[in-house]
Formats: sequence, structure tokens, C-alpha cells
Amino acid sequence: MSELTHRELREIDAANASDLPPVAFIHGLWLLSSSWDRWRKHFEAQGYSTIAPGWPDDPETVAEAKQDPSVFAHKMIGVVTDHYLDAISRLTRKPAVVGHSFGGLIAQKIAGDGVSASTVAIDPAPYRGVLPVPWSALKSGAPVLGNPANAGRAVALTFDQFRFGWTNALPEEEARQLYDEYHVPAAGAPLFQAVTANVNPWTEAQVDIRNADRGPLLIIAGQADNTIPLAITHAMFKLQQKNPGLTEIAEIPNRGHALTIDHGWKEVADAALSFIARTLSPASPVR
Repeated sequence: MSELTHRELREIDAANASDLPPVAFIHGLWLLSSSWDRWRKHFEAQGYSTIAPGWPDDPETVAEAKQDPSVFAHKMIGVVTDHYLDAISRLTRKPAVVGHSFGGLIAQKIAGDGVSASTVAIDPAPYRGVLPVPWSALKSGAPVLGNPANAGRAVALTFDQFRFGWTNALPEEEARQLYDEYHVPAAGAPLFQAVTANVNPWTEAQVDIRNADRGPLLIIAGQADNTIPLAITHAMFKLQQKNPGLTEIAEIPNRGHALTIDHGWKEVADAALSFIARTLSPASPVR
């Protein structure tokens, strides 16, 4: 297990000292934890404490990430999940967990371990049991999956690839701004883990959907997402409905995979906030 950084430990200490309900944010591939900065301010203004650990060895800034892309290579779902579980275990109150893309998959893994008080998974990556693989999802993954050697590499997207997979629902000017401001290289390994999950019984890309301690779960889907199309999010929702806990899905019209960082991020954040406020029991967050 990788060690938590000084920044991550400071955030955990601050959350514990505040005694406010904590929310843990989990980013996905091609982003850093700083992509949650506006969300964190918004949640904190509503009376929550927040933490946003990175993936193990993540640089702190986009500029640093572009200088040394190799630090992203070889990061697999299991070690990343363990890193977040380590951070969450240090909180004195059971947190709500919000994740996007592969962070949404990891958020559901954490919920399946029974350590989340309420969970929001936004355009989450698929896991074992999620069967639809729409054409647009295959095209979005092709820059990585097209070369098996990428399983051991860090891969950056070209602007055109980012445009198709992330910002297809946005004007080109905004798409270019988001690419320049947020995009970083990402590990190829998790995509290979996800795409082979249904043929590998031991895959790390699997979620305990039946744990009675999973807690409430909201899946948020961008209706125009090419990377995680509605067929995937709806299949995931049907699987999660097997859990006795509350399971809901919300579709955000005319939004793609960049819905957490684009001009309409607040609409998505408010949907997550509303669900957490409604489902976070006063008794359940205390360990």
C-alpha cells in the first residue's frame, strides 16, 4: 500500500477536527484530485468537510504531470482502491463518497466494503457483470486498448480523442480549455482490467453489490456520454438494485463525460449534494 501524502494527511486531520460530516472525492483517469476543487468549496459551503486524495504517486499539478507522465503507469484498480480505503479509515466519521469515471467504480467498491455512509457514482466505469459495450465506449477506449503494451504504460489523449470521449457535448472553445486545464496522462492498466472483467473471475474490476451495509447509492449519468453511454449506467443500476439499500439513477441531459468539470458542474454537484443530504443518516456517519 502506498503512503498517503502530507497534503492528504492534512486534509484528513482538518476533516476530523471540524467534526462535520465528511465527503471523500475520487477522481478517475486523465484527471487529478484538483479537478474536484470547485466541488469541495461548494460542499464545504453547505456544511461538509471534504478530502480528495489522489491516486498513488499522483503529481500535485497538471504541469508536473506533463513533465513526468511515467508516474501514472502500472496503477491498477486494487492498489488505488486500497489507497482510498486507507484514507477513509483515518476519518473519525464514516464519509459519503463521490467518484467519477473509474473513481465511480472505486466508489462502488468502497460502498461494497461497507465503509461509505452514502455513495454517488458519476458516469462510473464498468465492472464484472456489466455486459453492454456500446460502439462509442469502444472508440473512446481505443487509444489505450488498441495497443496491448499500453497495459504497462501511461497514455495521454490527443485533443481529438479527448473531444470524442469527454467533451463531445461542448463547444470546441470550452473543450480546448478543459483539455489544457485538466487533462493529464493516465494508467492504461485499469481499462484493460475493466474490459476483461467479465472473463476473469479474479478481476479487481468487481463490486460487492449485495452487501447489506452498502448504504444508499446514486448513479449519475450524462445522457450524451460517449465514454460511459447510458446502456452501461443503466446496466449497472439494474445490478445495484439487487442490494437492499436505496439505489437511484439520475440522468443529466445533454452532458458528456466532462460533466464534473465543464460549465455545468454545479448542476451535477447539486444532484449529488441533494442525495447525500437526503440519505446521510445522523447516526450512521459516526464510527
